[in-house]
Amino acid sequence: MRSAMAVLFAIAMMRLLHLLKGAAAVAVLLSVDTSAASASSPPQSASRCGNISVPYPFGVGAGSHHHDFNLVCNETYDPPKLFIGDTGVEVLEISVQDGTVHIDSGILSVVVLNQSVDLTDVEWTVPLNGSLYTVSGFNKVAVFGCGFYILWMVPDGGAPGEGTSTPCSTSCADGSIAIPTNGTCSGVGCCATSSLFGDYNSFTISYGTSGGAHTKSWSLIVVDPEWWSEEENIMAMQKAVSSHSSSLGAFQVRHSVPGIEVRTVVNWVFSKSSCVQDKNTGDYGCLSDNSECRDSEITSGYNCMCQPGFQGNPYIRDGCQDINECTSPGKYSCFGQCINLAGSYNCACPDGTSGDPRRLNGCSSTTTTTKRKFPGLLVVIAICSGIAVAVIIFTAVFVRRKLRVWKARKSREFFFRQNRGLLLQRLVDKDIAERMIFTLEELQRATNNFDEARKLGGGGHGTVYKGILSDQRVVAIKKSKIVIKREIDDFINEVAILSQVNHRNVVKLFGCCLETEVPLLVYEFISNGTLSDHLHVATPLSLPWKERVRVAHEIARSLAYLHSEATTSIVHRDIKSSNILLDERLVAKVSDFGASRDIPIDHTGVNTAVQGTFGYLDPEYYHTWRLTKKSDVYSFGVILVELLTRKKPFDRMPSQGASLTAEFILLVDQDKLSEILDPQVTEEGEQQSKEVAAIAVMCLSLHGEDRPIMRQVETRLEALLIEVYGHENIVETDGFILNDQQNNANARDNISRRWSMEEEFLCSMSLPR
Repeated sequence: MRSAMAVLFAIAMMRLLHLLKGAAAVAVLLSVDTSAASASSPPQSASRCGNISVPYPFGVGAGSHHHDFNLVCNETYDPPKLFIGDTGVEVLEISVQDGTVHIDSGILSVVVLNQSVDLTDVEWTVPLNGSLYTVSGFNKVAVFGCGFYILWMVPDGGAPGEGTSTPCSTSCADGSIAIPTNGTCSGVGCCATSSLFGDYNSFTISYGTSGGAHTKSWSLIVVDPEWWSEEENIMAMQKAVSSHSSSLGAFQVRHSVPGIEVRTVVNWVFSKSSCVQDKNTGDYGCLSDNSECRDSEITSGYNCMCQPGFQGNPYIRDGCQDINECTSPGKYSCFGQCINLAGSYNCACPDGTSGDPRRLNGCSSTTTTTKRKFPGLLVVIAICSGIAVAVIIFTAVFVRRKLRVWKARKSREFFFRQNRGLLLQRLVDKDIAERMIFTLEELQRATNNFDEARKLGGGGHGTVYKGILSDQRVVAIKKSKIVIKREIDDFINEVAILSQVNHRNVVKLFGCCLETEVPLLVYEFISNGTLSDHLHVATPLSLPWKERVRVAHEIARSLAYLHSEATTSIVHRDIKSSNILLDERLVAKVSDFGASRDIPIDHTGVNTAVQGTFGYLDPEYYHTWRLTKKSDVYSFGVILVELLTRKKPFDRMPSQGASLTAEFILLVDQDKLSEILDPQVTEEGEQQSKEVAAIAVMCLSLHGEDRPIMRQVETRLEALLIEVYGHENIVETDGFILNDQQNNANARDNISRRWSMEEEFLCSMSLPR
């Protein structure tokens, strides 16, 4: 009996254990499902850190944020402070609707102990994930200090030519070496930009002293333009920088000042993918109904926002809630009977009233007496009123259309008279001006109304379109980007300069259109791109050495002509490889004369504001603002270095971070030219490259008086050109080098032959319009 009871007891215990195991398994599954559900669902309300609201996808702590949007709330501060992950970047405000984060980027201060400092580079950066966060290009850059000039450039990967600022210079007031604290920032102790030139997380800042006394240090901030527009904020920042600059010991330091926040706007995107790529994945951010996805215009990625008529957080379910417009009649202009709808509202006058419900006291009582006594009269009035309204609308549309046509014609006539007067004042021969005039209608037909598909590119002074005239001539048409007085002057200046120039290595101006506020210029069409396009290619081989020497000679010949043989002496002022066009036979054509200046014969130069391209700009012209022919000589020297090395002049060399020209001159002085030469040049013309390098070093002298004139440069390159082609005979046909066994005795004379202006002018006169 006892053994039977024992067996029954054992069986019962086994069944109990089996039931307990099943219950435990069910509990584990329920726990896993619950945790999975909580992990996959974002929090439905925003958390807080001190005074700052933290909406999803941002969050503090595990499970409260999406991927890389984790924040840290440091409660050791009073009130607590919010930081982005482990970057140490403090968050001041988060906007889900605008896709921005306001951070405290601190103050960058640099101590300068020397009396005089040439351009030196430092870096400004924020340690953020560049794929999700980018510093907004609408921020301002402000510099505090006295006796400095500052330039800032985009990092590697930015667009060349668009990534260099104009100088920001600070001077001293009445010889006082101090930062002002009066809230003004106009160059005396403080200067500021209108905005940055791109959306990047780091910039290279080049600084130097502008001569004379300067403060011990200079400081720089990147700041929200709305915050900077308040005078009291500028004043507080000036006082903070001034009070802490004296205590700086390090040569470069980023620091924060108690009580002062350097508010910088940073854009963020929810994901690096596009809306289409994430739409059907489990990681799609726009979870709320009544939300929409928009791809970023700044970088790759997208943000979500609530649709019009809704507000809230589009990244959580049911986050976008309907706006009840009826609760704010003043804001939404409804003073009658308001009915709220999903995403919108209806506004009407109450029963028994009529009028305009969107105007205060716009609804007034109506009477039914007229309806009872004269029902037929109301019908007649309604019909007549409808006909009258239709006639008025038709007449208004007709008159408006006629008025638009009349205004357009009058506008064209006004601009034609205005620009024609300016043009005729500048041109030597008024008959030439009359023959060069095109109508706006003709150029619109030639470019299919300036279709984007006809766009060839743009320079510093306008956008260029390809056009086909009625006589089937293919031309390039330059149109100004913006309408300001300076652009009008530049275009008129270019017409005046090119009307006096007839040279086969200068792009030919066919004419212009004077019927727009800024004249349109019509050039010969050069189809083979620029010298920069041919040099800076990804393949190991570029232009052959012989072609490079010939192109350099043609550029030198055109500049010598402009400086010495044109009607007046002309300085181009923006010589660079992207302004040298090459035709189908690789003949060089100098273009873009918008910045050019003519210099009277009895003058050596003119004083004028600095214009040009960073990397090609004459340093003597930059510092003195005096433009001479030797400024073009310096820029041509940079092009020679570019032809020898196939490197861009704004590249920084890896050895010491020096510029290309400084590194080149140093290696030539050390007899190490081969270290920087393009391997193709070494292989095809190593001996001749030393002569070109010597010419380049002479052209790159810091003092203009030590540089040769372009006629001397042309002569040396001309002799080198004959040497490059060896014993073969050289003749020149329309600027192109050919071989001819029957012209050995006249090779040198032919290569320097010039067409007279009269011959060129007669040829252009014979071309059909």
